[in-house]
Amino acid sequence: MSRPGFLLSAWPWRAAAYLSTGAVTGAVVLVGIVTAVAVCGVLVVVLVGLPLLVLVALGGIPVAWVERRRLRLVDRAPVSGRHRVPAAPGLWAWLTTRLREQATWRELGYALLFAVLLWPVDALAVTVALLLPLSVVATPLLMATVGDGHEAKVLKQWTVTTWPTAFGVAVPGLLLLGLGAYALCAAAGARAGLARLLIASREGELGAEVVELARSRARLVDAFEAERRRIERDLHDGAQQRLVALSMALGLARLDAPPGPLADQLARAHEEAGRALAELRELIRGVYPKVLTDYGLRAAVTDAADRCAVPVDVDLELPGRPAEAVESAAYFVVCEALANVARHSGAGRARVDGGHRDGRLFLEVRDDGRGGADPSAGSGLTGLADRVSVLDGRLALTSPPGGPTLLRVEFPCELTEAAGRSA
Repeated sequence: MSRPGFLLSAWPWRAAAYLSTGAVTGAVVLVGIVTAVAVCGVLVVVLVGLPLLVLVALGGIPVAWVERRRLRLVDRAPVSGRHRVPAAPGLWAWLTTRLREQATWRELGYALLFAVLLWPVDALAVTVALLLPLSVVATPLLMATVGDGHEAKVLKQWTVTTWPTAFGVAVPGLLLLGLGAYALCAAAGARAGLARLLIASREGELGAEVVELARSRARLVDAFEAERRRIERDLHDGAQQRLVALSMALGLARLDAPPGPLADQLARAHEEAGRALAELRELIRGVYPKVLTDYGLRAAVTDAADRCAVPVDVDLELPGRPAEAVESAAYFVVCEALANVARHSGAGRARVDGGHRDGRLFLEVRDDGRGGADPSAGSGLTGLADRVSVLDGRLALTSPPGGPTLLRVEFPCELTEAAGRSA
């Protein structure tokens, strides 16, 4: 309302339309409520009024539905009004669900308030802020049409008999019309705020925000995993191949070089290239192992267990493959757990168990070490817990002093076909 050109924008007219339709709709609601109550009062004697009383209780639902659409005239933010979905199909389940939820009774209360109090306020605001100034502005037109050019009534109170007086009255009418536009918009804003407060579904809005947050979080996880895969592919197909070619070239040059200082330098360079290639392969495996992409979680966990310094038994039964983000997170949880076993536990043996049951993927990593694992001591478990929680999973650690240590992680997910994915 403080912006220049407000009076020439569509907002005053939208406010007038909102309040005018509110007056009409409220009057219709009042007539409907009075009629329903009268019918219930007559038929309740013969035990027919109970169904009608139920209909009256549900009468706020269509009123709130209409009001949410009228709010679009003056409120660009959508107003949610989500009712709960019935647990079973059929009319009876729908009725019991509606009668038990707070939103239905809140909407009924709004309908009663609308019918008794709000629509007269809407009508009064439109009359005072719009119709009265318009009637003053229209004084010359009234004098020319109704009064045959001789006289006109201003607000049914004062008689105007000359044209200069008629136009003189119209000028302050324009000023009143401008002030009325501001008053009309203020009234419409207050009225819309009250309606939003009473009929907006707080649970629905919160639920929508939670759903959108979960979707955005899932998109971020997918984007992160896609970036990891891209880095792994670039390293595997680019830098690793170059290092392999360099190592082969150095090896051939070493064979052709005569014994001497040059041959010794080529041998050292060849060994350094081999070590760099081995480190790069370990880096690629840590970014996103190709075995995980091609053969799935069980093969990747088995590969990680084979590379662990501590002997590890693997018992992981999966009839299919989980989502890529879940599969990746589960693999890195196992890798971090096995790394902790090798570094800190002093264990002689470890075991990885897992499977899929009741819509959840679960993995357990246990060892026979000294125990006493502390997530706050820099073991990486805090980061793993954050990564698991992003996917709505749970991570639990049991590690009493003296051992044994058990790390359990669960992810809600469904399995797809066991066919391998290509990178």
